[in-house]
This record gives sequence, structure tokens and C-alpha cells, in this order.
Amino acid sequence: MKLHHSRQRALLLLCLLLLPLTKAWAAGHIDSIHVLEGVVVTERLIPKDVIPAQVLGGRDLQRLSAVSVADALRYFAGVQIKDYGGIGGLKTVNVRSMGSQHVGVFYDGLQLGNAQNGQIDLGRFSLDNMETVSIYNGQRSTILQPAKSFSSAAALYMTTRRPTFATQRRTNLKAALKAGSFSTINPSLLYEQRLSPTLDLSMSGEYLYTSGRYRFSYKKKDGYDTTSVRHNGDVHSLRLETGLFGRLDEGEWRAKAYLYRSERGYPGAFVREEPGKFKHEDRQWDTDVMAQGTLRKTFGQYTLLANAKYAYDYLHYLSDPRLDVTTMYVDNHYHQQEGYLSTAHQLSLGDDWRVALASDAQYNSLTADLYAFAYPTRLTLLTAAAADYSHGGLKAQASLLHTYVHDWTKAKDGQAPEKSEWTPTLIASYKPLSQHYLSLRGFYKRIFRMPTFNDLYYTFIGNKYLRPEYTTQYDLGVVYTKAFQHGALRRMEVQADGYLNYVDDKIIAMPTSNQFQWTMVNLGHVRIRGIDLALETQWLLGAVTASTRLTYTYQKAQDLTDPSDSYYGGQIPYIPWHSGSAIVTLGWRGWELNYSFIYTGERYDASANIRENYIRPWYTSDLTLSRPFSLRGHSLRLTAEVSNIFDQQYEVVRSYPMPGAHAKVKIEYTL
Repeated sequence: MKLHHSRQRALLLLCLLLLPLTKAWAAGHIDSIHVLEGVVVTERLIPKDVIPAQVLGGRDLQRLSAVSVADALRYFAGVQIKDYGGIGGLKTVNVRSMGSQHVGVFYDGLQLGNAQNGQIDLGRFSLDNMETVSIYNGQRSTILQPAKSFSSAAALYMTTRRPTFATQRRTNLKAALKAGSFSTINPSLLYEQRLSPTLDLSMSGEYLYTSGRYRFSYKKKDGYDTTSVRHNGDVHSLRLETGLFGRLDEGEWRAKAYLYRSERGYPGAFVREEPGKFKHEDRQWDTDVMAQGTLRKTFGQYTLLANAKYAYDYLHYLSDPRLDVTTMYVDNHYHQQEGYLSTAHQLSLGDDWRVALASDAQYNSLTADLYAFAYPTRLTLLTAAAADYSHGGLKAQASLLHTYVHDWTKAKDGQAPEKSEWTPTLIASYKPLSQHYLSLRGFYKRIFRMPTFNDLYYTFIGNKYLRPEYTTQYDLGVVYTKAFQHGALRRMEVQADGYLNYVDDKIIAMPTSNQFQWTMVNLGHVRIRGIDLALETQWLLGAVTASTRLTYTYQKAQDLTDPSDSYYGGQIPYIPWHSGSAIVTLGWRGWELNYSFIYTGERYDASANIRENYIRPWYTSDLTLSRPFSLRGHSLRLTAEVSNIFDQQYEVVRSYPMPGAHAKVKIEYTL
């Protein structure tokens, strides 16, 4: 049956190709033979998701004036990035105000872990080898995935480039060099090789150096302006990555190895009372090694997905009061190891029904040279059962996740009690009209995040009796998409979502009777109400192509922990009521001009919404201009970027000033 259909499609394609020649022959106009060159499609079709998802990929990522994944995420609705200043500062993501530790970060389909503190520094992931960056509220709209993919309140997926080759080509080679302000130099190299008809190799490497030194200014309370220089923000980093990509009959597999090494300074908070008096000299060294593999194979109505990963992370942190009198002496070394195995199984029960079952096992350990350290290890077992139903315009998914966690420590009876939790998710979408892509969608999800090793076991601070931190999410939204055959506007997509989230048993640090000794407790209760809006359009204006991407977010995230507190009901720290972004791209005869804008409204840096904690709104505008050229039969692309073109002086986090206007040039040469 498959062969019969294939022959029909081939015959139809041949007729379509011969039709213009037949007409020309009949009219007596054939005077030469034209050879049609082959066309290779390199863009991938991104399926519509049942629940809210935002994707940036391909050239959209390259057009942005963005260095890391964290920079690109600023253009997503409902997302806040905490940036502690400059290229070297820590960067974490917060989706819909639930907290960064509730965001699962996935690299090529497998979750990145940090059992120590739950934080993934997104500043270390470059866009140079990235194919797509996606944010999902709740979880991805697929039931065939590891159980880990069901275990977060929101998910960030980073998908690296997969080798693609033009007709008759077996090798791709691309070299790039970026250079710009703050003595930044960033060379990279990508090599891809087709080893056989079913096997491809990819190797990439990247080095980054920046001094991280930039001027900034602000106004003091008594009215005078102060200008200073941000110091100790230098970064030296190296990324090496290699992958094998195999094709099977009704399946595929891939194996990847990843190495990241860096040394960086942490510039610290700028002391406003005595500008320039204190120098921040904290240093950090990181080594991250990861190897992972994935196999996907279909046998008729049954599909198998298997994953495995090993990760080793080393961190050395040094703080020396001889260099920085504001700190105490710290010279700590941490070693983390993670082993992970997962199998997922999907069975199709006809055209409408599919069911899936996934089982994961994860082992984590942490060692450190701290006094009275607990040396914790953790075994996590996850099992997820899911079902998917599609009929007409209705799509529905349901999943149930069981999580079992058992910890061990070297100290007798020092480990937290074992935990066993069941958490459900319900997702549905409905397309009422077949003529237009109008879709209504909604989901409910209850999930939790386990206390980290630091929460439970950090010396003199950890509390082994902490409960998990729960989130409950409700979402209702609409998507409308329409394509136009005539006129300037060629495509439009509108997304609107309203949501209500609760965070219970929030883990916070509280002082004890000794002000120099704190402990972790479950106290917080937060309610988040919000609206996310997104509009994408594509235009054709004669020889000029244009596209726009606009987002807007309103959030009211209230701290409802203790009604007796004076700040009860106030906006939680660093969450603006209003925020938004805009990306406008113009293309003309190979030239591309990209303008991007980000706005973050007024916020407070503490639960007490008082004048002393107020942070004023800020905005930035970036401009990018690029054009490809042909050099000896190969492609050369030149790009010029100017970031923060209006030299806005602002802070994402209090006392961590961000760079003013700065520039960068990029050269890409592809063989």
C-alpha cells in the first residue's frame, strides 16, 4: 500500500514538472532547455502546540542582538530574566512568576540538573550553535517524552543544530568571529560531515573572552550624578561539543558529548553609599562535562524512546577579604555527579487514541570541602502515564506523574524523609472553525519542586524537614492564525492567554535567634494572575519583506503568606505589573535590518511595596544590520550590532548596573 501511494505521488510530481514545458511546446516557444536546480528545505515545520508555547529559531535567533540564551528569552511573554550585571553575571529565568527553580531547562531533550541549588545559569549557553529556543507553560504537548518532561511548572527547551547538507554535499564548515565592546572576542567553528547515508557527524567549538568592564551612572538621593566603572566582570570560557546523528528505518538516534570550562569574576553589588570604595574580587571556576544519547524507533503502532545521560560538574568559588574587605574568606570546591536513564513507550489505539508510559531513574551526588558537610546523595524515580485523544477539532491530553525521592547523607539520621507524590495534568484545545485556524485552549497542572541539597543540608542553614514547594496552574487562551494570498499583509498570528497560578509552601530563608545564622522554612503562599499577549505578522511590500513580533504581559503576583504582615497582598519582588517586547525585521535585496525593543515596568525589590524598595521602569533598544556576500563561491555574512542604542542606564537586579550603549561586529564564513 505504501509503495502504491509513493508511485502515485511520484507520477503526480512528474506531471506537474512537465506541464509548463508541454504548454510552451504547444505554443511553439521552446527555443532552449532550462535546467531546474534542486531545492533543499532547511527550515523545519513547528507543529502547533495544544498549550501555550513560544519559539524562536533559525534566522530569528541570529538577527537578535543576543549573546546567550538568556538574552533571547527576554523577548518571550510572561518571562523574567534575573541578570546580575554584564556578560559574566549570573542569569536565570522565571516564567509567570513561579520562580526560577520551577523552570525545567532541557538541552536537546534531556533536562539539565543542579541538585545543589536548582539554578541553571543560562548565560553560559551560546546561540552560536542553537537551532531553536522554546518556552512551554506547563509542559510540551506530546505524550511520548521522558517522565522528567512532565515534572516542571514550565519548561525551556534548547535544541542545537542538526547537520543538513545540500545536494551532492558531504561537508559543511562554518567559521565565525565576533568582536566588540568590553574587549570582547568570540571565535567559533562548526564542522559537519556526512559519514554514510545513515550517519552524520557534527563538531563545534567556541571561545569567549571579555573584560566585562563598562561605565555606568546613576543619581544619588541628594541629587548629584555619579559615574563609575564596572570591574571584575571578565569571562574566559571554552565550549566543545560533538555529536553523532543516525537514521534508522522508522527511527533515529543521536549521541552527544559536551564540555564547558570557564573562569569568571563576579562584579558583585555596587555600593551606592560610597561609590568606588569597594572592589569586588570574587572568582569562580567551572568545569561541566556531559554525555547523553537518545534512541527513537517505531514498530508499527508502537514507538520506543530511550535516553541516557551522565554529567559531572565542578565548581570552585573564591572570595578573599584581602582583595575585597566586604566579604569573608571562602575557598570552596564542589563536585556534582548525575546519572540518568529513561524509557518511554507509546501505543496508538487507532486514529484518535494514543497512550504512553515513561519511567525515569536519576542519581545525584554532591561533595564539598566544607566543615561538617552532609555529603548528600539522592535517588529519584519518576513514572508518568499519559493519554492523547484527537477527533475533529478537539485535542485532549491527560497525564499522571508519580515521583519518589530518597536521600542519603553521611551523618546518621541526617537525611530528609523520603517523599512520594502524585501530580496530574489536564490539557485541551478545540478548533471550532475549519476555514480559519482559530483554536481555544486551556490546561490545569499541579506540580512541585523538591528542596535542593542547599535547602536541606547546607551547613548551619539547611532544614531536612522542608516540604516540597507546590505550584497549581490554570490557563485559558485563544490562538488565531490566518494567511493572505494578496495584499501587503501575508500572515498573522495572535495568541492571548489568561492564567491563575498558586505557589504554596514556598521555601524561604528566615533568621534565627542569631542574626548571623539563618534557616530554610516553608512559609510562602503566592497568587499570580496574569495575561500574555503575542502578535506575529509577515508583510510583503514590493521588494521589501517585513516581519514583526510583539508581546505584552500583565501580572499581579501577590504575597499572601501572612495577613498580619504590613506588606500582605503586595507585589512579590522583581515582578513588574507591565512588560513587553517588540522585534521588527526588514529585508531588501539581501540586506536585513532588525530592531528589537524590551520594556520592563515598575517593580519592587522586596515584599514591602514601599518607596525605599521601588525600582523604576527601564527599556532598551537594539539594532542589527547584516548582509550576505559571495566570496570565491562561498558565503560570507557581515553583521553589525548596536545594543542599548539610547544608552539607557538601568538595573535588572538592584545594585547590579547593566551596560550602556555598546557595539559588536560579526563575520561568518561558510564553506
